[in-house]
Amino acid sequence: MSAKLAGIVGAGVLGLVGLVGLLPVGRAAPPAPAAVEDTMAQRMQACVVCHGQEGRAARDGYYPRIAGKPEGYLFNQLANFREGRRHNRAMNHLMQRMSDDYLHAIARWFAELDLPYPPAQAHGLSAAQQRAAQRLVFEGAPERRIPACVSCHGAAMAGRLPAMPGLLALPADYLIGQLGAWRTGQRKAAAPDCMAEVARRLTAEEVGAVARWLSSQTLPLGTKPAAHATEPLPLRCGSGEP
Repeated sequence: MSAKLAGIVGAGVLGLVGLVGLLPVGRAAPPAPAAVEDTMAQRMQACVVCHGQEGRAARDGYYPRIAGKPEGYLFNQLANFREGRRHNRAMNHLMQRMSDDYLHAIARWFAELDLPYPPAQAHGLSAAQQRAAQRLVFEGAPERRIPACVSCHGAAMAGRLPAMPGLLALPADYLIGQLGAWRTGQRKAAAPDCMAEVARRLTAEEVGAVARWLSSQTLPLGTKPAAHATEPLPLRCGSGEP
């Protein structure tokens, strides 16, 4: 080895020795990362950010309660976000690469949750507005081909199998937003889109009154969606058919 090359190698060795001397002595190994359970409960923690703990949204939030809703309804909505029939940037992004099987698993997990509804709160409606809202909920407006809400969503308004959602205790702003989206074509469902037809037949004032009345109601713990209707629905509804 030439004297010049030997000098370069020697300098490199000395440099490494010096560097080693600067390293701390006796430093403990970094702790192992905490184990995370690979369960649906753990995976669905991402949903809590918007929908509340275990899918039970806070009353003052915009996002809906999803706990206890029919599996068929929840699957349809996840698929609608994936296919672009509903529009929410976060939901559209999250759903775009999920398979039908995984969407069914998500829907089933939330459908099986049995969590209490929030207590009833004042709706702030006048007596006339309250009567108008209750008439639409329980009787509809047959002269305008508007069916009663209970005829599809169940007598307790807790939903109906296989795919009609419960509507009570949802935030009024959320209900107004969804009915408005159907009226303007921003929200769509499988054809025939019965809710788009109903929403377009309601006035803006009726939408506000019904939404505020529904948001002010509650249900006892253990209330489940009604069984599949034995009679035909008042309107053909693509998302409500098996």
